[in-house]
Amino acid sequence: MRVLVFDVIETLLDLRVLDPAFEAAFDDAGARQQWFSQMLQSAFVATVTGTYRDFGQLGRAALQMTAQRHGIELSQEEQQRILGTIRQLPPHPEVLDGLTRLRDAGFRMAALTNSTAEVAEAQLAHAQVRELFEQALSADMAKRLKPAAEAYHMAAQRLGIQPGDVRMIAAHAWDITGAIRAGWAAAFIARPGMVLDPAGEQPDIVAADLREAAEQIILHDRD
Repeated sequence: MRVLVFDVIETLLDLRVLDPAFEAAFDDAGARQQWFSQMLQSAFVATVTGTYRDFGQLGRAALQMTAQRHGIELSQEEQQRILGTIRQLPPHPEVLDGLTRLRDAGFRMAALTNSTAEVAEAQLAHAQVRELFEQALSADMAKRLKPAAEAYHMAAQRLGIQPGDVRMIAAHAWDITGAIRAGWAAAFIARPGMVLDPAGEQPDIVAADLREAAEQIILHDRD
């Protein structure tokens, strides 16, 4: 039976709760997506160039860049009001049911996120799903953000398993590609607006949400 490892932001937790705060600050309904895309871009640049900054630092810098593009300056209080909400993201509606089904089917489960361990613990506790996970792992522990192979290798090592015995569940194509290239199986959650990269490795499970993914994982991975 494979061990299941879950991405957190957007896979389990709904980032759209930040939209009103971004729209109020930027007068632009698309500002939150611009900010998150910039944060991911900055994370990829840091990883490719062999430097490391934690996701919190990258998030604040990306917020400042987004504000600069919009020709505004956010105060420290405004920045904290937006970024502080990251710890209080709600789960997608079917997440608790999907995770509970997998737990009851006997799977070991862990989370693996680019957020720091402190933020991950706060997020999962707020979403009331922390007790379903054996560990809440952060790429910060490897000092290499996903999709760098070191993040996945660190997670497998801490779980005491071989890469072939892990399945990554994520709503990001880059996370799916990173996990498969690290030797893991993967399941893609096709949240609205999320699509797989046709040039990347393809997972053997694709589902519209975590409930549907759970049904497929139970068929594929339970001994």
